[in-house]
Amino acid sequence: MKYMLLIYGDETGYDKSTKADIEKVMTAYGAYGEAMRKAGVFVGADRLKPTSTASTVRLADGKTKIQDGPYAETKEQLGGYYMIDVPDLDQAIIWAARCPAAAHGRIEVRPIWEM
Repeated sequence: MKYMLLIYGDETGYDKSTKADIEKVMTAYGAYGEAMRKAGVFVGADRLKPTSTASTVRLADGKTKIQDGPYAETKEQLGGYYMIDVPDLDQAIIWAARCPAAAHGRIEVRPIWEM
């Protein structure tokens, strides 16, 4: 079954990080992705650009309304995701706990409802 591991964290922390801190984190994510590939559970992954680049779209009274940035102000922002294919939720949770972001943010585990 496919699951999305949605990575939430405080994107302002990136601005405060040193180059060495960023390299350490990127190395950890590289190892995490490689472990997923070796285990045969990796389906896909990507990072998202900061919320300052987002646009929120909705319809109101039949008209398109666009808001720059995210719809809600929160302490944590959606920063990226992994899609995995594992036998069950227990295995998805195990992979989510191994994600480097789990140590400083949170990982939402959501099953894919295939169409």
